[in-house]
Amino acid sequence: DTATAIQMSRPKFFTPAEVSVHNTVDDIWVSFLGKVYNLTSLCEAHTGNVLMKPIIACAGKDISHWFDRKTGDLRTYIDSTTGCRVPYTPHGRFLHVPPSCPRSDWANNFGRPWWKDEKYSIGRLSQKTRNLKIVNMLTLQENTIEVCSEETMMEIQNRYFVYNLHAASYTWKYCGTNLDMHLTLQENGIPDECEDFYELNMDEDNYLPAVHLYFNDDLTEQ
Repeated sequence: DTATAIQMSRPKFFTPAEVSVHNTVDDIWVSFLGKVYNLTSLCEAHTGNVLMKPIIACAGKDISHWFDRKTGDLRTYIDSTTGCRVPYTPHGRFLHVPPSCPRSDWANNFGRPWWKDEKYSIGRLSQKTRNLKIVNMLTLQENTIEVCSEETMMEIQNRYFVYNLHAASYTWKYCGTNLDMHLTLQENGIPDECEDFYELNMDEDNYLPAVHLYFNDDLTEQ
């Protein structure tokens, strides 16, 4: 149906914590300008290249400060010695960045630089994450998971599968009302109140919103 088609066309959202665990030379993710990139294959293709060092050093981190938010290209500055505009690379020149001075060994036949190559993009970085308590009313098991505020309930359900492979066989409710699985928490009337708790100096973990799951074959009242 239309809702399913829209769901399938949506980008996948990642939390900063999810990006951070991919922090080795054999498994390297970075985020910048709101997107998440898997650079593992790039790293494999350029094994031993000294220009990969700054990238590897930032594995699992956000590197948005490397780029111009308006153009999506590298930030630049005027070199005080040459008076020329050159790429701003405070951690050292990295792959596909031209040298500051003309060099005979600079090969620029690589095509699109990696930061402009969408084949490495695997999703979007959440602009705001929140914790959610999920209570299985059949087993009374409680789990608290970090979710992306942009995610629909269906996508949150996918996260919850690691705790309950049969989560799709449950009716998801909040305060006794069935949740629309194609809407976000906020759209379902579950506000994010963490800022309010912060201002009141209260521990938000003690007041997390709880979603209750009712097994569809359960004979208890739903």
